[in-house]
Amino acid sequence: MTTSAPRRIACARCGTSFDCGLSVDCWCAAEPYRLPMTKAAIEDCLCPACLQKAAAALAESRREAERGR
Repeated sequence: MTTSAPRRIACARCGTSFDCGLSVDCWCAAEPYRLPMTKAAIEDCLCPACLQKAAAALAESRREAERGR
């Protein structure tokens, strides 16, 4: 099995350059959280910092929704 070389991309949110592994070996596969891919058609990968911020924002909105019930 061959693995492709990481691609150098800019974060879709902040523009920071980082490597995307495009496989289970990518840094994001090891993250403890996953985000829904709702913006996948218009937004590429996020850098580690933006992925963490997006996960925190999603968790907070879910907590607020739970409190509002």
